Amino acid sequence: MRFLPALIAPLALALSGCATTSTTATADAAPMQAGAVSSADPRATAAGEAILAQGGSATDAAIAVMLALTVVEPQSSGIGGGGFMVRSDAKGLALTTYDGRETAPAAATPTRFLDASGKVLGRDTRVFSGLSVGVPGNLALAAKAHAAHGKLPWAKLFAPAIALAEDGFVMNRRLYESLKGNKGRADKSDAARAVFFGADGEPLPVGTTVRVPELAATFRDLAAKGPAAFYDPAPAAALAKHVADATPQDGRMTAADVTGYAAKERAAVCTTYRVYKVCGMGPPSSGGVAVAQMLGQLERFDLAALGPDSPVFWHLFIESQRLAYADRELYSGDSDFVAVPVDGLVDRAYLAKRSALIDPATTIAKPEAGVPPGAPLARGDGPEEPENGTTHFAVVDAKGDAVSYTSTIEGAFGSGLHYRGFYLNNELTDFTLTPEADGKPVANRVEGGKRPRSSMAPTIVYDAKGKVVLVIGAAGGPTIPVTVARGIIGVLDFRLGAQEALALPFAMSLGDALLIEEGTPLAAMQAELERLGHKAIRAGAAPIKANALGRRADGSWEVATEPRLVSVVTP
Repeated sequence: MRFLPALIAPLALALSGCATTSTTATADAAPMQAGAVSSADPRATAAGEAILAQGGSATDAAIAVMLALTVVEPQSSGIGGGGFMVRSDAKGLALTTYDGRETAPAAATPTRFLDASGKVLGRDTRVFSGLSVGVPGNLALAAKAHAAHGKLPWAKLFAPAIALAEDGFVMNRRLYESLKGNKGRADKSDAARAVFFGADGEPLPVGTTVRVPELAATFRDLAAKGPAAFYDPAPAAALAKHVADATPQDGRMTAADVTGYAAKERAAVCTTYRVYKVCGMGPPSSGGVAVAQMLGQLERFDLAALGPDSPVFWHLFIESQRLAYADRELYSGDSDFVAVPVDGLVDRAYLAKRSALIDPATTIAKPEAGVPPGAPLARGDGPEEPENGTTHFAVVDAKGDAVSYTSTIEGAFGSGLHYRGFYLNNELTDFTLTPEADGKPVANRVEGGKRPRSSMAPTIVYDAKGKVVLVIGAAGGPTIPVTVARGIIGVLDFRLGAQEALALPFAMSLGDALLIEEGTPLAAMQAELERLGHKAIRAGAAPIKANALGRRADGSWEVATEPRLVSVVTP
């Protein structure tokens, strides 16, 4: 595993979202309500709520939220990137997952991020250029999901985002700090500087009204013409040229790469945990499998009896992470290109064997990948760029149908390339940088048309009656599965409300190091965690951003948002 503690500071900045109440994990008859929305920005939440108020479906509202976040949270996601959606009806009888992950150009080779001598290119070259840009998939995902589950006309979904871009929105502290912390990336183009920066080269002050007329025009075009305004030959050629002109070596994007893009319906990854059913995203996301593995490895322990104030609970949770991520690094990738043993990785007998490695009294000396049923042999684990950024939003409509949607452009402001009013992703840096390790092929190597591995983990949880009780997901690169599993445990084991669960302390194993969240009860547990064998413990800010909807006992929905960001996200 190649997680670097050095990622924490920039990731915290990139993530640098907020209501509260209490939830139980049982579902009774729901009272009449329009639905509920949780997102990282109140303006995007309002966009989704407006669509629900017009009779829109959860899918309609989720698309409106994604579009609005393109405007007000440009550092994290948008139509220049991709995402994953998990959609369910209220009774869990119809579950669908959609893959809008970006793809590498057809001409991309496994040596994309290497120079002529075989050395890894410098970070500026591989990240802040067209080399990092994959064909965006969010609009294709939105169109595919809308065709299946939409109620309102496509054009109506754009109205809130057009208003935000055209009339303007107030610069909040989170966006200001992200712009300031990413100068050289956020201000890479003249167009971006004109929107977000003043004549002095500094970001516009907090409280300034920001307008993005070029993005409003792009949205009007997309609203009128549909995804054809993005993926048809003429707009595809323009996008491909913009990216190719910024690509310093071969493997450039072409119009055919864009016109040939397709969002895909994928098989969900579902597991049982206690009396509940937990469903998430399969490959090319590793998130659904990782969450299922952590929960499955922990199920034999009485977590409710331990509670969140127990160092033993956190020790067990950390050990489950270490095992799950060892498997992730070796086996996860785009299942259209490599064999990913999903069924084997979440097999209950396999997880029982992995769980047996977890000792409540000590740490695993060196966690290694297991050999699940169906595992391919001769796989390598290569180095990769730290993931970060991203956003998540959850929607439930009046019928109780639910959408869990994670959207991203990867790093803060993606590649820094600004096009038609939005930032283009740097998702291809989620591929492993080298094609082989110790002479063995790496599952997540670059290949033409391939989708890079992701940590995104949009998740829906059902009770024993099959009703949706929790819609959850997170941002934060490799922290995402940990954040989601922590939230699920908080609700299902500790019987916390959704907001209380998101407020639980954060701890994550990062290679041989351990990050514990500063200023929380975890800091007081450091000595006990060291006694249990954990080394290189560092207290710091939690680089996480989660959103959730939790069903209360009366059937209404609790809107939960990341409590760590409330002070910087509200305009």
